[in-house]
Amino acid sequence: MKRKSPSRTGPRPRRRYELKDPELNCLIEELVERAQATHGDSEGAEYVRQLIVTALRLVGDGTPRGNVKLINSALKELRHSFRVFAPYEQLRKVAVFGSARTKSDEPAWKQAFEFAERIVSEGWMVITGAGGGIMRAAQGGAGREASFGVNIRLPSEQSANDVIAGDRKLINFRYFFTRKVTFVKQAHAIALFPGGFGTHDEGFETLTLIQTGKSEILPVVFVDEPGGSYWRDWEVYVRTHMLERGLVSEADLSLFKITDDVGVAVDEILSFYSNYHSRRYVKDKLVLRTRQAPDAEQLAALNEDFRDIVVSGGIEVSGALPEENGDVADCPRVVLKFNQRDFGRLRVLIDTLNSFGADAARPPLEASPREIVARELPPEAESEEQDS
Repeated sequence: MKRKSPSRTGPRPRRRYELKDPELNCLIEELVERAQATHGDSEGAEYVRQLIVTALRLVGDGTPRGNVKLINSALKELRHSFRVFAPYEQLRKVAVFGSARTKSDEPAWKQAFEFAERIVSEGWMVITGAGGGIMRAAQGGAGREASFGVNIRLPSEQSANDVIAGDRKLINFRYFFTRKVTFVKQAHAIALFPGGFGTHDEGFETLTLIQTGKSEILPVVFVDEPGGSYWRDWEVYVRTHMLERGLVSEADLSLFKITDDVGVAVDEILSFYSNYHSRRYVKDKLVLRTRQAPDAEQLAALNEDFRDIVVSGGIEVSGALPEENGDVADCPRVVLKFNQRDFGRLRVLIDTLNSFGADAARPPLEASPREIVARELPPEAESEEQDS
């Protein structure tokens, strides 16, 4: 029996994003409602409706087959990756990058193996590109059960390493950009070992997303071989050619740490989450969830030291806000109207909050799913997107 759509019982209000054909819009509404009736309600149902609208607009636009194929493949890859990671979303994960050409007898290979071994012993999981070299080292140290592999299909037929090959947590990607989205969205920390173009690309991509507020702040650590200068030399370049020319700020250099000591690298990651838990925006307020709230004296110090990044009002302590819908409700909040510009300074603020909880017991490992922030478009740009 055909299920009658509630929207058919009266005039259907115009949606913000829909086709110009009312009959097709009604069919889309009914299709989404039937899917929900079969599979259960979904909080993302409205966006699924918009996905269908977008797909049908491709037909009306006369979009070339190759472009439609790209969109289709990218969407399928992202959906598959979300499904693979979903059972593990409450576990913290570190993405490890480095050269596929590093040999197993090289010091950097051994550093990556030990790093992964130690971070997994702390309850974390490891994500790599699933190839050889540093990737194989990290997955060897982590072990198969604590590993994810996000492999990229290359003309040279890069195959997954023997640790992760055939595992349910191995994902093969056609495109670098969907693979990058997966790395950035799923990782709660980034560790980079010496590598080539790809390693530098991932490092700069991560720092760019954090610096611009498009990704959450997370610990980024560059790990050299013992006594090595690979990343120290890189830092000299950053300071000489970027900082001295005013292309980055001194505070931006707080977004990463360089070390040749595996213990320091692991501690940098663990300490970042020692008191800080996660963050989200509620309207014009930035909400930092912590395990231990600052006391009155500490709060006064925060307001004095970080007033340069507060647009108006002050830094306050709060419980969970109603708009957060009960997410990690037990965590106290540090709330401020952040200028959404000085993310290096925000990282220093988070480090300060962590210092307040330094004497607390080691926190539980549960993590909140990370997000890539979608900023609002200018009104004219949004109108073009909605109405075209």
